Amino acid sequence: MRIIFTDLHDRHDCAGEMKDGQLAPCFENPRRLMAIADALRAAGHHDFETPPDKGLAPILAVHDLDYVEFLQSAHAQWRAAGRAGDILPLCWPGPYMRREVAPSTIDGQVGLYAFDSGTPICAGTWEAAYQGAQGAVAAADAVAGGARTAFLATRPPGHHAMPGQYGGYCFLATAAIAAQRLLDHGAEKVAVLDIDYHHGNGTQTIFYERNDVLVVNVHADPRTEYPYFLGHADEKGARRGEDANLNLPLAKGADWASYQPALQEGLAAIARFGADSLVLSFGADTYVDDPLGRFRLVTNDYARAGQAIAGLKLPCAVVMEGGYHIEALGANVVSLLQGLES
Repeated sequence: MRIIFTDLHDRHDCAGEMKDGQLAPCFENPRRLMAIADALRAAGHHDFETPPDKGLAPILAVHDLDYVEFLQSAHAQWRAAGRAGDILPLCWPGPYMRREVAPSTIDGQVGLYAFDSGTPICAGTWEAAYQGAQGAVAAADAVAGGARTAFLATRPPGHHAMPGQYGGYCFLATAAIAAQRLLDHGAEKVAVLDIDYHHGNGTQTIFYERNDVLVVNVHADPRTEYPYFLGHADEKGARRGEDANLNLPLAKGADWASYQPALQEGLAAIARFGADSLVLSFGADTYVDDPLGRFRLVTNDYARAGQAIAGLKLPCAVVMEGGYHIEALGANVVSLLQGLES
């Protein structure tokens, strides 16, 4: 197994996020990746690769140029406006407001590009997110080059990031970048399987009108869980992408007995699709004690999931998404990877 590790992840270390109406310590923090790294080393994985820099082109293959330029300059603009600390949005354009006249001030721009109040931008956010995107490219390159499995140990996560908006702790859509990179290497069809607790609205949006990428999400029902406004079962894809999107929402409290049939349904859809390669968006926030999830999976269940996914017999790039129970996070990641490699 190839392990890609983004050593600049700790540049994204913000002071707090909006949670339940107040500013709280960030759940998405550097301790997450440090716990994963410690568990990987304890399991015998010591050869971590730092991703090479392949530039902006792989990012711009799935993201809008103006959005990327905003992310690159946002914190400098914030400081130039006399602000200290991290960036949080002030307001958003509602459905009857105009988006085509871009604001010239940083406050307006943040509202244009953010879709929630819980995703702060700090001084090193772009560096960390950029290296995560390069890690997605490296993981895809490894798989395209013959590796059975490549694991991208990175943060911040990526699956909520849309072509031109950030939110859900996500800035650049790492899974989508990996999928597009595999296509650029010559794959005819790629499947993205997202098993984070929260629906990967960004990945879905990026590929929603395309038929060369099948996006499958097994996730919490958006009627009760973030991101609320995407992730319903009737979202099947559009235009050329019709029937190339499958959402399998589950109720709160899902344990392995109720999770496993949905996972198998997603795997069967991938097999029918005839994918050449797989990108796995893995979130361990499905864990029973995760502070941001309401499923009831236990550590051994991730090995079961990995074994089931390995049954597809597809080369697989695994991209780390959520998972916020720090004490169990590393063990849960190792369990999944052991299942994939079994």
